[in-house]
Amino acid sequence: MAMSSWFSRLRCSSKCFFNSLALRTSVSRKLVRTQTTINSESTRNPFLFWSRSLLPIALAVSAGSLALHPQSDPSLCEAPSVNSRAELVVKGSHKEVPRELIDELKAICQDNMTLDYEERYNHGKPQNSFHKAVNIPDVVVFPRSEEQVSKIVNSCDKHKVPIVPYGGATSLEGHTLSPNGGVCIDMSLMNRVKALHVEDMDVVVEPGVGWMELNEYLEPYGLFFPLDPGPGATIGGMCATRCSGSLAVRYGTMRDNVISLKVAVCNFPTVKDAADVAIATMLSGIQVSRVELLDEVQVRAINIANGKSLPETPTLMFEFIGTEAYSREQTLIVKKIASEHNGSDFVFAEDPETKKELWKMRKEALWACFAMEPNFEAMISDVCVPLSCLAELISRSKQELDASELICTVIAHAGDGNFHTVILFDPNNEEHRQEAQRLNHFMVHTALSMEGTCTGEHGVGTGKMKYLEQELGMEALKTMKRIKAALDPNNTMNPGKLIPSHVCF
Repeated sequence: MAMSSWFSRLRCSSKCFFNSLALRTSVSRKLVRTQTTINSESTRNPFLFWSRSLLPIALAVSAGSLALHPQSDPSLCEAPSVNSRAELVVKGSHKEVPRELIDELKAICQDNMTLDYEERYNHGKPQNSFHKAVNIPDVVVFPRSEEQVSKIVNSCDKHKVPIVPYGGATSLEGHTLSPNGGVCIDMSLMNRVKALHVEDMDVVVEPGVGWMELNEYLEPYGLFFPLDPGPGATIGGMCATRCSGSLAVRYGTMRDNVISLKVAVCNFPTVKDAADVAIATMLSGIQVSRVELLDEVQVRAINIANGKSLPETPTLMFEFIGTEAYSREQTLIVKKIASEHNGSDFVFAEDPETKKELWKMRKEALWACFAMEPNFEAMISDVCVPLSCLAELISRSKQELDASELICTVIAHAGDGNFHTVILFDPNNEEHRQEAQRLNHFMVHTALSMEGTCTGEHGVGTGKMKYLEQELGMEALKTMKRIKAALDPNNTMNPGKLIPSHVCF
């Protein structure tokens, strides 16, 4: 449901709207992959060159949970609380789950369900999310098939009990919270690759398959799935949030078809210089597969966490696609663009392990932040603006972040205008909490003033609901709510997400 707008190649055959949802997006076969490291100290950060070839393969996700797109309760017409702590603790109503429903779930899932408090608590209080809920799920079920998912959903709908799908629990905006209690549908047992069609470059998977595990499966066939969000993300959740990742500049998001790739890293005196180079590179027509930007604070965190001595300056990481000769040609062009914006030298190296380590450190950037303040929590937010506005957005946000007493890092998928910040704060310090919120508000409102969006890839969830009226307008939200009510009249599908509660029709 509503998935056709997320993917340029979609196939969907459904017995009901929960069954057999098949989503297709490309994956790629081996060409030549080159990574470049541009540093002021060329001996410390080498340019990496290595070959890899990956052909595009379409991904088909067969799962019930993908249809469980988060919405909110049509019956709620409360005024929004502008200055409250609602973004910290998500409130909701709760009613006892009928014994009859528990018996039905037991009959469907057998031993693959639990009422255990610890298990329910773990599913209701995700560690990755800055947002928490007052309630936790009453029941957690672990379906093994589409048929079981369909039966679970039908039973919950009959009893008007809310359901919340649960994948890799890597959501940063509260998608997996259960503020109204209800049933949590954990998709972790639906983790099979159902079919691989090498000639068609298309694979059918269940929603609990992790993207990293999928790539391990595809590698022997010379294929790969190009989207690369944070470690632990599963295909179902990636579809639900229209996942992006560092490869989005070359392959698009979850809704796009794609082909292959190649890389580079560069240091700059200011974040704006780095962002300007990313924009200039995109406008040059070079086929870049990744453009990642890290500020000096994030590089410092990586150094502390990994025992490295990378230059602590704003840094760009590129990846390109092509033959060896083509890759070197593109590298020279980017080197020239970088030098025009005070970028450091490119240095070449041929060690694939160094390249892998470099991207591994980028992927673990969030966890590296905690090396600076192990006892702190992190508020993680993302916004997206037209590419032409990215440098200005990052520059203005960076000034605000640097002026704060809190430790804040900047990470950007610079090729598609998407940028993230990690704000570390003491969870026991209310002033820290309020400052973290203020910084998040500043970043979001600045992005919206530039005709951007409040979230680039993390999704709306509960954390960004309050910004949707400003971004989309009330009439658009009312239309979305009417569609939600038509498809889910009992409002059992992940209630309290996406659409603010004060939206009425």
